[in-house]
Amino acid sequence: MAAKPGRPGASKSKKGGRVGSGGNGKQALEGKGPTPKAEDRPYHKAYKAKQAAGRRKATTGAISKRGEYLAPAARTAGVAGAAARNSQRVAKAAEAGETLSGRNSVLEALRAKVPATALFIALRIEMDDRVKEAITIANKRGLAVNEVTRPEIDRMTGFDSVHQGIALQVPPYRYQHPQEMLDGILSKGQKPLLVALDGITDPRNLGAIIRSVAAFGGQGVIVPQRRSTGVTASAWKTSAGAAARVPVALAANLTNTLKEYKKRGLFVVGLDGGGDVSLPEFKLGTEPIVLVIGSEGKGLSRLVTENCDVVLSIPITGNTESLNAGIAASVALYEVARRRIAEQPN
Repeated sequence: MAAKPGRPGASKSKKGGRVGSGGNGKQALEGKGPTPKAEDRPYHKAYKAKQAAGRRKATTGAISKRGEYLAPAARTAGVAGAAARNSQRVAKAAEAGETLSGRNSVLEALRAKVPATALFIALRIEMDDRVKEAITIANKRGLAVNEVTRPEIDRMTGFDSVHQGIALQVPPYRYQHPQEMLDGILSKGQKPLLVALDGITDPRNLGAIIRSVAAFGGQGVIVPQRRSTGVTASAWKTSAGAAARVPVALAANLTNTLKEYKKRGLFVVGLDGGGDVSLPEFKLGTEPIVLVIGSEGKGLSRLVTENCDVVLSIPITGNTESLNAGIAASVALYEVARRRIAEQPN
């Protein structure tokens, strides 16, 4: 019987090594690249939800040049629609409360008489001196003291916080409207001295400025709704109680607020390290003014600077390059108060 053709010495068994592909499968082994996002995969429910949302926007609204979604009523209403959106943003910011946690933070807030609505204590907490004093102060102030489980405090404060079994609920601060604040000042026959903050994000700076406004005869503070700190428990503590006497207004758009103030007879005075007028040469201290404080790092924003009647700088000697925003505000407010006192008849 003739032998079957093939390579001499080749294995006739089906077991053993197999013939390679010669590199034909190399491309398949390299993969297909990174996995697309869920919303970009046509078979995924996130993709269908994205498409549905796009169709709803196409039929019920539009996107502005700034990337804001505009409903049909807002597009046709023009300025009225913009005002409505600003009012909604301000209302949303004004409704944001706060929950403090940690034994030192809660006790310091209670000692500083920060407004609060309830104190929460974890079950079977270790009663050290700080917890006992916090409960005593809360009882004297008539605050509700609630015993809850630790998971409940976790949920209130965030699962990554170190609450030490104690939390304090702080209600949202009640901001005024900038125009209503000015109306109240003028109705009392007072000469306006207001402070507006442009880009101040540290609540301790806000608290220090509120304290200086109270010390030097100011009547209020204006903070923008965006890119600015608000009246938090930290700001309240730093103000040393002045936040209970000095109102704070929330402006949906600081530039527009300053323009309205100018129309009503106020001078807009900026305070910036690169100001073109030195504080000792300032001549408008006896006029109704709103003093605008820029951030320590960036100073005043471009739009705010363009709407200032004058931009002041504080002369500094020595090696100090700049002043903290709170300190700079105190220096400027003192100078304005000094000039106003000097103007009064003996």
